[in-house]
Amino acid sequence: MTQITLKGNPIHTSGSLPSIGSPAKDFSLIGRNLGEVKLSDFKGKNVLLNIFPSLDTEVCATSVRKFNSTAAQLDNTVVLCISRDLPFAHGRFCSTEGIDKVITASEFQNHDFSHDYGLDIVDGPMKGLHARSVIVVNPEGKIIYTEQVPEITREPDYDQAIEAITAAK
Repeated sequence: MTQITLKGNPIHTSGSLPSIGSPAKDFSLIGRNLGEVKLSDFKGKNVLLNIFPSLDTEVCATSVRKFNSTAAQLDNTVVLCISRDLPFAHGRFCSTEGIDKVITASEFQNHDFSHDYGLDIVDGPMKGLHARSVIVVNPEGKIIYTEQVPEITREPDYDQAIEAITAAK
């Protein structure tokens, strides 16, 4: 269990993010088109996982916009934006915002991903949603960067996530 905060108040996650150097466990989520999105679909690429509670919050929406304009421009890199929002909400958001460089994926059906990656918020008003996190997986399937954002109302460190990808080349 990891302690983070929501507006300064302690809340907890179901576990800890995987360790750097460990193999990234495959997962299956649901994309905007209701098709399956699996980590293994992107073998041989850098995969940046932008994980957040809900697109209906400003910080989450901002992270999708920023990764759409920065990380998605990197060679051999795909950005997966993951929450428990329904795929329809992902589609509506991306269409309204002109988001076209990232892949959104929903964990609304099967919660193995958040369980395996220690992402569930287990108490407080956001219980049942994902903790804001960033994980970078290299082309060999190893985790090369993780960030558990300590205060859920703050944005992730975009520069560090991008640096993890560019430094690995």
